[in-house]
Amino acid sequence: METHHQLICCEVDTIRRAYQDMNLLNDRVLQALLQAEDNYLPAANYFKCVQRDVAPYMRRIVSTWMLEVCEEQKCEEDVFPLAMNYLDRFLSVELTKKSHLQLLGAACMFLASKMKETIPLTAEKLCIYTDNSVTPTQLLQMELMVLSKLKWDLAAVTPLDFIDHFLSQLQIRKEHRTILRKHAQTFVALCATDVKFIANPPSMVAAGSMAAAVEGLQLRMVGNTMTSQKLTERLAQIIRSDPDCLRACQEQIESLLETSLRQAQQQPHTVTTETKGNGDGDGLDLSATPTDVRDVNI
Repeated sequence: METHHQLICCEVDTIRRAYQDMNLLNDRVLQALLQAEDNYLPAANYFKCVQRDVAPYMRRIVSTWMLEVCEEQKCEEDVFPLAMNYLDRFLSVELTKKSHLQLLGAACMFLASKMKETIPLTAEKLCIYTDNSVTPTQLLQMELMVLSKLKWDLAAVTPLDFIDHFLSQLQIRKEHRTILRKHAQTFVALCATDVKFIANPPSMVAAGSMAAAVEGLQLRMVGNTMTSQKLTERLAQIIRSDPDCLRACQEQIESLLETSLRQAQQQPHTVTTETKGNGDGDGLDLSATPTDVRDVNI
């Protein structure tokens, strides 16, 4: 059995991505994403209207843990924001005990991994990351509950669905696309850990992340020297939003980055299993920064 598992791991290491299908970056697909994204927004006020035991700081702690697990396991970039979408939508409709929050986070990662990974995370591995405070049986039971409350609608729109559309429409130089995508993905992950961005539609978070990444890297668009203002206006036009709203979102993202960078300098990056806690926050790892944030140039 162990030899078979090792063989699978070796095969996964040799998996190559398919070439990007440019037909998926047309306006029709973009408009479909914009029309669908509102269907997957959580309730922005669920901490006040639904939850009695779960507080915003607890969400930050469990989201940080989830992000670190995804990074440690080298999950696809889509897994973490998708898992956070499931978590927020579940908390929008179901009263949850704070002692069950890490179990919920693990179940959301479990589902998101199944949706996005070639070989998803196993229940046993996720239980280990909870310091074995959760059993595989409990995880499977929570998985079914999440599926029920989300009405089995798991194909949610996330900010990462828009990044390649922006790269295509903004005509970024080919040599800049990889680093720009990486920076934008880092901002998206950072936003997913912060409760202030729950109310923002994915397209707004994606556009704000792209604008912050372009400005931070001081990139130039092909054929012109697009100013920061023109870039914001262009992105706002693409997502059919108000430029001032997008600019405010970008400023929030840049402020969040500065805070996270300060925390990253003060605290080592570790995968914590102490998010189950007693609800008082004592002894918990409060850092909230993706590993990549140290590489962001702003």
